[in-house]
Amino acid sequence: MVEDLQAVRRARIAVATIFCVHGAVTGSFATRVPWIQEHAGVSAGQLGLALAFPAIGASLFMPLAARVTHRFGTRAAQRILIALWTLALALPSLASNLLLLCAALFVYGATAGMADVAMNALGVEIEHRLEKSIMSGLHGLWSVGALIGSGIGTIAAHLDVSAQVHHAAMALVLTVLGVLASQYVLNLHPAEDEEAPPRFALPPKSALLIGAIGFCAVFAEGASLDWSAVYLRDILTSSPGVAAGATTGFALTMAVARIAGDAIVNRWGPVRTVRVSGVVATLGGLLVVLAPNPPIAMIGFGLLGLGIAVVVPLAFAAAGHSGPNKSQAIAGVATVTYASGLVAPSIIGGIAEATNLTVSFLVVTVLTCGLAAFAPVLRTRTKVTPTA
Repeated sequence: MVEDLQAVRRARIAVATIFCVHGAVTGSFATRVPWIQEHAGVSAGQLGLALAFPAIGASLFMPLAARVTHRFGTRAAQRILIALWTLALALPSLASNLLLLCAALFVYGATAGMADVAMNALGVEIEHRLEKSIMSGLHGLWSVGALIGSGIGTIAAHLDVSAQVHHAAMALVLTVLGVLASQYVLNLHPAEDEEAPPRFALPPKSALLIGAIGFCAVFAEGASLDWSAVYLRDILTSSPGVAAGATTGFALTMAVARIAGDAIVNRWGPVRTVRVSGVVATLGGLLVVLAPNPPIAMIGFGLLGLGIAVVVPLAFAAAGHSGPNKSQAIAGVATVTYASGLVAPSIIGGIAEATNLTVSFLVVTVLTCGLAAFAPVLRTRTKVTPTA
């Protein structure tokens, strides 16, 4: 029994490392979106169109994660999927036109979604075995990874290093880290008589209910990660280095809030936590929209990150506890939430093309108000109750 507990604790560290690696890929990409846009020679509207392709790829391939896990077991599946995701980082910066950028981002989104489902399913399994909340902390380490990735990206932007060189180097390092960490995750296999999950299935009604609150948070997250640097550059005429710093600040506040999130949720309960989070996120969105200078906008993006931080971990935890097949349940919620988040940048770009980015982030601000409205969905779907 002690040996089993030690294995679970070791697996928790391994999964935490994988979350960090996954986040580092996202942070590395987000800070170099302006460079990728210029290299591909695309307008804001065309960039928005290209950024819809990660959503398409994720939506089509997320359900396959459960199938891959069933076929190979959790350990081998995680190893394969995290490697595909980290290597996909190198693709977008190679695109020299809109068509190639769309193709690269399709692969980027497909691999991101499958790796995400696999690691969250492992996180929920460990949470179940430890009998305590750990999902917010795991997602906090994802944000730490995003912070590290965006921080390195900010330095690369300051030094005028091409995104091709930057992303190739990061892809190599992160692939090694992800594969090594995968060696220590729980190695679970289905029972011999267990039927393989379908290659594709529509999300169940429970996933749609949980996904409704995730939609608001992930839309704001996707918009902020991919457009915060562009916003400071185009609207507030910031330098590339300062613009990239907005993404770093956003990732920093998300990391802090998620690391502290398990304790906060245990004390307040999920409903109250998400309602307060919605108020904070809305305030941040208003500061972005009304900002007269870059520092105010950066504070606004920081508050946005703080406000939406714990919502997605709670949604995944609720999904993982809602049915016998964790991967399939999480895939359903992930399809709703992350697909909406990945399509958010394209919607932001479309609105910006028709109006400007200020109007785009006004839409983000309105959606953050939905966090408070949908918070009661989590009341009956998480096992955490307030202690005070």
